[in-house]
Amino acid sequence: MLSVNTNTGAMVALQYLGMTQAQLATAQSAVNSGLKVASAKDDGATYAIAQNMRGQVAGYQAVSDSLNRGMSAVDVAMSAGQSISDLLVQMKQKALAAADASLDTASRQAMNNDFTALRDQITTIVKNAVFNGFNLVDGSTTQITALASADGSRKITVGAQNLKLSGSIVTVKSTGVISTATKASTMVATIQASLTNVNASLAKLSAGSKKYSIQLDFSQKLSDTLTSGIGNLVDANMAMESALLTSLQTKQQLGVQALAIANQAPQIILSLFR
Repeated sequence: MLSVNTNTGAMVALQYLGMTQAQLATAQSAVNSGLKVASAKDDGATYAIAQNMRGQVAGYQAVSDSLNRGMSAVDVAMSAGQSISDLLVQMKQKALAAADASLDTASRQAMNNDFTALRDQITTIVKNAVFNGFNLVDGSTTQITALASADGSRKITVGAQNLKLSGSIVTVKSTGVISTATKASTMVATIQASLTNVNASLAKLSAGSKKYSIQLDFSQKLSDTLTSGIGNLVDANMAMESALLTSLQTKQQLGVQALAIANQAPQIILSLFR
């Protein structure tokens, strides 16, 4: 039927052109953002899943930061412990030399001066072994805890080691001297016990640092796996989008031409009234 009031061909052409325009807008968005699901409007269910996974990734980033801080604090404590262990070795050497009864007074006094300087250096090291407000070797805290799961429900704890003088690990007194052969001889045994204790404490700190390191690697792998999963859900296949974009642009041009042809149909009626 020929009618000037209703142009069915134009309406159909306009519908298909509108559909093509909508598809073209979606394809262009995917090309611009690199995402096939950039918002909840694109695919609500997939977007929700991806957002939940992004939340987990963010959680594991916080876990990694926490583990790194904990590991750094433990590593600082280990460095302090190693330095104290080295000092104790030197102190033992001085004490053993001063225990020689044949040593003259001046020489023993010089060794005692060196000994007390080494002894006091232990206190300096202990006081300065601080990272992020934590000192794991001065007795100010008993442990350090780091996150181990994205929801914060699991944690990894490493015990502190009090390496201060006159303590249960470093049993050398803060006033200890080797001013006499007798004191020096007694000090040798004390230092050896302290040295054994410090090395045992270092082993414990090392085990704690290893726990943090292992969990850090695992958390990074989980984060990478989740990130890859998010990409599988929402990333656009750019090769496919490129081909689709070309196809839709062609359909758009044809749709415009079809609409133009349909709009010309009513003019045929004019020939009937000539």
